[in-house]
Amino acid sequence: MRATFFLQGRWVESNRETARRIAKTGHLIGNHSFYHARMPLLSDDGFRTDVLAAERVIRKIVGVDPRPWFRCPFGSGRDHARTTSLLAELGYRDVNWDVTTNDWQVSQTGTRLARETADRILAHGDGAIVLMHSWPRPTGNGLASLITMLRAHDIRFVGVDELLTP
Repeated sequence: MRATFFLQGRWVESNRETARRIAKTGHLIGNHSFYHARMPLLSDDGFRTDVLAAERVIRKIVGVDPRPWFRCPFGSGRDHARTTSLLAELGYRDVNWDVTTNDWQVSQTGTRLARETADRILAHGDGAIVLMHSWPRPTGNGLASLITMLRAHDIRFVGVDELLTP
């Protein structure tokens, strides 16, 4: 299945082979900033520096251009005119999510993640963009079950480039 991975610059620097493998296996790559800061808190110059630093690292290490796909850390700034304007100036657009797995919550389990996320996706309907993270244990423990549940409903998995027009 194909997914979109929004890569943080610092993460790419410390997980080079994994980042390269994500792209080589056909997943779409987006930019998730360099420092994972709340974007509205940055000055205009700081914002540009952070986004472009991540872009440079992704291009150099992963070998792909993440534009036009950007995800604001924490979703912070996704609906701010200044953030949208700065991203557009840099050739990006923010991609928010419709459904979250809550995989970062310490009480989350893989079984619960799969069941509750499947319910949320099915309730949302066609075109749901799902927020998941690669690092929490519940994601790894629940992903196979979630995929199985969704495939039972003939859900097709695509990158955001197939859902959104740049």
